[in-house]
Amino acid sequence: MTLTAVLAEDESLLRQFLKKKLEKLWPDLAIVGEAEDGKSAADLIGTLRPTVAFLDIRMPEMTGLEVATAVAESSPDTHIVFVTAYHEYAVAAFERGAVDYLLKPLQEDRLVTTIERLREHIESEDRDAPTLPDNMAQLISQLKRDMRASVGGGAGNAGASDAEPLRWIKASLGNTLKLIDIKDVLFFNSDEKYTRVVTATEEALIRKPLRELLDEVDANQFWQIHRGTIVNVAAIAGVTRDFRGDATVKVKGHNEQLKVSRPFSHLFKQM
Repeated sequence: MTLTAVLAEDESLLRQFLKKKLEKLWPDLAIVGEAEDGKSAADLIGTLRPTVAFLDIRMPEMTGLEVATAVAESSPDTHIVFVTAYHEYAVAAFERGAVDYLLKPLQEDRLVTTIERLREHIESEDRDAPTLPDNMAQLISQLKRDMRASVGGGAGNAGASDAEPLRWIKASLGNTLKLIDIKDVLFFNSDEKYTRVVTATEEALIRKPLRELLDEVDANQFWQIHRGTIVNVAAIAGVTRDFRGDATVKVKGHNEQLKVSRPFSHLFKQM
C-alpha cells in the first residue's frame, strides 16, 4: 500500500519545515500535493484522495475545518491531522474526539507521536468504517464557535463569549417574514446558497448555507447526516438500511426519506 499525504498550510516556511520533517521521520510517506489555501487543499484532497491530510486550521479561502467537512464525502478514507496554534481549546477538543493535531510551532517529538498514531490507525482500521471519528461533525462545529469567540473576546474570555445556540429561524413565506422555533424544525436541506427549513406543517427557504447553520445550532440537538442535510434528533422516527448497509432516516410528521452518507453512518450504528 502506497502512503500519500497532502500538506495545506499558508505559511510557506512552516509548510516546508513540516515537509522536511515528514521526509526524515516517515520516509515511506509520499508528499503528493501542497496547498497555500483551503480551496486548493479541498480540490487536491478530493482529486488525489491521500492517506493523510495535514490541514492548517486558519487558511485563506476556506479554513481547515471547512476543508475537512467538504472532503468528508469525496475522500472519506483520508486521515485528517489539524495544525493549529489554538491550544487552549483545540487540544482538549481533538483529544476527546481522538483526532490528531500538531501545535505551532511544530515540535519533532510531537510529530513522531502523530506519525506513530497514524501508522497504528492505518494498519488496524476497518475499511468498511468511516475514517472520521464518531463526533467529528460536532467537534468541528464546536471548535468553529470557540474560534469565533476567541476572535471576539480573546482566548481568556472564550467561555464567557460563547454564543447561545440558535433559537429562531427567520424565514420568508411569500411576503411575510416568519419566525420558526428551532425546536419545530424537522430537518434542514441545503445546496450551496439556499437552505430548506422543513417543519411538520410548512417549508421555507433561507439564504444561509449549511456550514453556517452548523456553527449556530445545538450540536446535541441537530446532527449532520449528509453533506447537505441536518436533522433534528428528536424528530427521527426510525432508520432503515438497504442490502448495501446504506442508511435512510425517516422523520416524524413528514414523508421525505433522508439519505445518510458514509461519513455520518456511525451515528446510527446502534439503531
